[in-house]
Amino acid sequence: MGGMDREPAWTPVANAADIPPGSMRDVRTQDGKSLLVVNCDGRFYAIEDRCTHDDGPLAEGELLGCQVECPRHGARFDAATGRALTLPAIRPVASYPVRVTADGSLEVDINVESPSPPRPRRPGQRR
Repeated sequence: MGGMDREPAWTPVANAADIPPGSMRDVRTQDGKSLLVVNCDGRFYAIEDRCTHDDGPLAEGELLGCQVECPRHGARFDAATGRALTLPAIRPVASYPVRVTADGSLEVDINVESPSPPRPRRPGQRR
């Protein structure tokens, strides 16, 4: 589960000015984590850039209000919480705290995440 007991690891990912309201941008952290940063009415959110239904890149989808729609099968996720809102996705994507620094840099705390649970194994499937 997310690391509420861990020290924050604020990682710069973009400039706030580069992501205007109503837009989103895929970013990679220094350790290679792929995230989607969303500007929903002037508030910034970060979720993992991976649909929990089939691992599709959410950055290739559309932002509909504050919902991110997967380009593959149309699953929608709440940009603020990562919660799966429509089928075929039933599991949330991980979400991360975001802050804007005084110089307008967007930082994501990669040590505090609301994780998506692991995919369930199918009967007879090996790890």
